[in-house]
Amino acid sequence: MESISSSCSFRKVVFLLQIFIFFEARRFCAADPTYGFTLVQLSAQNRRLQKPYDKAPHERYSNVDGVEKFWIYNHDKPFRKHNPTRPRSEIRISGTSGATIMQIFGSPKQATTLQIGVYNGDLKYYRDNVLAANIYNKWVRLNVIHNVSARTVTIFIDGERKLVSKDHGRATFYFQYGVYGALYHSSNYMQSSWRGIQLYKK
Repeated sequence: MESISSSCSFRKVVFLLQIFIFFEARRFCAADPTYGFTLVQLSAQNRRLQKPYDKAPHERYSNVDGVEKFWIYNHDKPFRKHNPTRPRSEIRISGTSGATIMQIFGSPKQATTLQIGVYNGDLKYYRDNVLAANIYNKWVRLNVIHNVSARTVTIFIDGERKLVSKDHGRATFYFQYGVYGALYHSSNYMQSSWRGIQLYKK
């Protein structure tokens, strides 16, 4: 996720995130997006930090009291030498299949099945649909359900369903969260903070 800054100041985006893998088209309880799902236990071996290749982990990532903070600069290097992607500081969850930024990476027709980003202070699905307005310096509970069978993505903000959309096709997906510099209109400094990361399946 990214935040927009001006001059020497910066603003941060903070999230409480729960991610779901949904393999069957079943109904779920609107009051609790986790209803009917089973928690997936993740270990340190499932988590890999991707950060500018020329930086040490502590230069772009911290974890204090359960709050993970990611930050990058627009001029940072990619996570691998000679890689054409934009700078990032994010955790990639490995050892999972069918998952979701947040982004769900991998689609037959484009790079991602889902992207959630911050543009001008608003949390958006890709660049068009506003999920939550004016989220700088706020904790936001974000729930995402990816129903692989039905090819849908459902997004909840603070327990309220905000969007149901078709995904972009089946592929091998992996889930990332953190901060990634968008191709256009990226701030010089971008930061996001996360806590309570949980992965569920059904």
